[in-house]
Amino acid sequence: MNPELWLQEHGDYLFRYAISRLHDSELATDMVQETLLAAWRGHERFKGNSSLRTWLVGIMKHKIIDHIRKEIRQRNIGDKLENDPTSEYFSEDGSWQSKPSSWQTNPEALYNNDEFRKVLHQCMQHLPEKQRIVFEMRELLGDDSEQICKTNDITPTHLHVLIHRARLSLQKCLQQHWFGES
Repeated sequence: MNPELWLQEHGDYLFRYAISRLHDSELATDMVQETLLAAWRGHERFKGNSSLRTWLVGIMKHKIIDHIRKEIRQRNIGDKLENDPTSEYFSEDGSWQSKPSSWQTNPEALYNNDEFRKVLHQCMQHLPEKQRIVFEMRELLGDDSEQICKTNDITPTHLHVLIHRARLSLQKCLQQHWFGES
């Protein structure tokens, strides 16, 4: 078993395979190197039941999967929440950056004001679709949690998270566009 010969005969194929999955030439090169190193270390386990290329690609598949799993584990909470409109409220460890202030106005009285309702509906249009839908069902239509979960195919926990995030986003929007706070 000669790793230099493996590289000559199968290196280009392995590289194309890796780049087609990882879309990063530097990372694909690393995967080829790791694959050949692992093959060299474990060459005694190659029984010849498949072609050498098939065996090398099998090793590479495992290397790519291991890389992806490692990458997922190493992502920090800030990366995960980047597209979440409520992420600005929380630090990387999940604690409050600054808590939203409590409203002193009665929400039912506000909702009876046509101008307020218009601003509320404009703010709701900025929510992610799923948050907007469950917020409308729960808070405006008065549907119960069980029905909302069935209709949207979500768990009660997910419903709670969606409602909570919708409320935070709406509170911020209303503070800026109705209550005049920044």
